[in-house]
Amino acid sequence: MYKTISKVAEKFFTKSQIFKYGFNWSPMYRRSTAKLTYVSDDLLTVTIKIPISYKNKNYVGSIFGGSLFSATDPIYMIQLLNILGDDFVVWDKSAKIKYKRPAKSDVYASFKFSKDEIEVIKQKVIVQGEFDCEKQLLITTKDGTIISEVEKTMYVATKSYYKNKRKLKSKTAEKSQ
Repeated sequence: MYKTISKVAEKFFTKSQIFKYGFNWSPMYRRSTAKLTYVSDDLLTVTIKIPISYKNKNYVGSIFGGSLFSATDPIYMIQLLNILGDDFVVWDKSAKIKYKRPAKSDVYASFKFSKDEIEVIKQKVIVQGEFDCEKQLLITTKDGTIISEVEKTMYVATKSYYKNKRKLKSKTAEKSQ
């Protein structure tokens, strides 16, 4: 559904506008209580703010860890998918969060890819067919105090490689039955 809406919206808005407002208006993302505050035109940089509020405070008055995690979870995958384009498949493969200290105020995170990093990913995928892209992210206060460290791994493949891999798995599963 979101991809279809994005394709229609591309006739009227830039990709960065669609990315920012698509997330901010999406019921799925709004529940995390975060907001995208900036998306670069090339989609290489996305920043978010997670404001502390009654919607995400836990028993001890800090931001609930699940809000921190869910606010960061979908960004890298969808960001990378949009940067790479329709010839690639991108899936979240794993995620890990380390809580360093309680978030007692608004917190922020910046999701960044460099142009060189994107080229390396494309080259590895073209050569290998698939690649696990690993990214680290810091959730910080406005003054830079680290609240949490997030590690994400995304599976990236060409669509043709991914399609063939799934066919092989399907045939192997049929033979074993």
